[in-house]
Amino acid sequence: MHRYDAGTEVLAEAVMSYSRQRMSYQDVPLDAPLTAAQLRARAGQTITPEGMGGEKALRLFGDVLAPACISTDHPRYLSFIPCAPTKAATLFDLVVSASGLYAGTWMEGSGAVYAENQALAWLAGMAGLPESAGGVFVPGGTTGNLSALVAARYRARLDRAEHPRRWAVAGTVHAHSSIVSACDVMDVDFIGVPVGEDGRLTGAALREALEKAGHDGVFAVVATAGTTNLGIVDDLESVGAVCEELGLWFHVDGAYGLAGLAAPSVRHRFSGIERADSFVVDPHKWLFAPFDCCALIYRDPTVARAAHTQRAGYLDVVTDGASHDEINPSDYAVGLTRRARGLPFWFSLATHGTQAYTDAVERTLTVARHATERIRHSDVLELLHEPELSVVCFRRQGWTPQDYRAWSDRLLAADIGFVVSTTHAGETVTRLAVVNPETSEADIDTILDSLV
Repeated sequence: MHRYDAGTEVLAEAVMSYSRQRMSYQDVPLDAPLTAAQLRARAGQTITPEGMGGEKALRLFGDVLAPACISTDHPRYLSFIPCAPTKAATLFDLVVSASGLYAGTWMEGSGAVYAENQALAWLAGMAGLPESAGGVFVPGGTTGNLSALVAARYRARLDRAEHPRRWAVAGTVHAHSSIVSACDVMDVDFIGVPVGEDGRLTGAALREALEKAGHDGVFAVVATAGTTNLGIVDDLESVGAVCEELGLWFHVDGAYGLAGLAAPSVRHRFSGIERADSFVVDPHKWLFAPFDCCALIYRDPTVARAAHTQRAGYLDVVTDGASHDEINPSDYAVGLTRRARGLPFWFSLATHGTQAYTDAVERTLTVARHATERIRHSDVLELLHEPELSVVCFRRQGWTPQDYRAWSDRLLAADIGFVVSTTHAGETVTRLAVVNPETSEADIDTILDSLV
């Protein structure tokens, strides 16, 4: 089963042929989900004692299973936050899988870790953090946010002579769901801070909320750099200043939005990010890497290392005696075993150069601004919030939730696009998330024309 033989060679050619064909599509298939009953009827039982053989399994995947998955890299996939990796990143993902790499320690994966660290350094540099900053690539923002807050609590436990009965994290009611989830996992309280009409967390509101809560257990504040629903960037400057004054860990969840650091036209929106003790940004969202890839970066990685390093006799050989620049990535986040998930991102950066990334992010912003102007001048469409980044949220006047659902279903059934509704302040609305440089003004027009 493990030996490379003639049968494996035939399967390898078939897999590479499938991959080349998928990446060469001029028109990426949008596809659509099937019901469980439909999949049972079409795919049947796929796992059997005797096996079906690799070529048959590949055909089953290509003919039945893959078409039942919506393509997140389709230019008119505009729901949630899409994923549109470069071809270079996708190809190198194959290389990473084929290379038998373990990237949890420097001893076992120094070459991979070195490359990943250069990609992390580019992100940290754009944020204005010192050269000593560093971190790790983790599966997604949920793991990244949790790991950062674990490090924050560790520092608070060291710094405070007396520990509170309950620890707590402060953030806005618009914080990503992973923040509240992280608090639940850590068994700490979450203090919601009210926001103004613009939806932004400010230092003044944070200070007032902390005074009202009277919670001496707050150890970290989470600001958001690009909310999922509206793309709002909190007032990082004033929030960071309050955190510094009060001695609180300042974490920024920029899973979607912090990719905007690469774009000069919106760089000013992130003023204050240089104050962060930690932040996350997902290259698989707006920096053109494949799933799953979140960059978690710390201002002072030594705190994170102290918080996360696992100790065991069988790990002594990798945890003891390493130099300051020969780091073990598994020491900086929850989890020990890890693939080199940052390598496809690194390879694409190394291949195309950072200017290409700036150009691509700016291109998506241009398309989002086109959508904004179309909506602004429509008789039946209305913006909910002036877009700050590349998410455009709006309403179709006179529509009910059922209208939005029926429209979304029609778009997908007709292979036109994937755009779903969301809710804001209790109202059902819809949104466009433009992170794919292949999305054009014409694609936006097609979607918006279907609404009017």
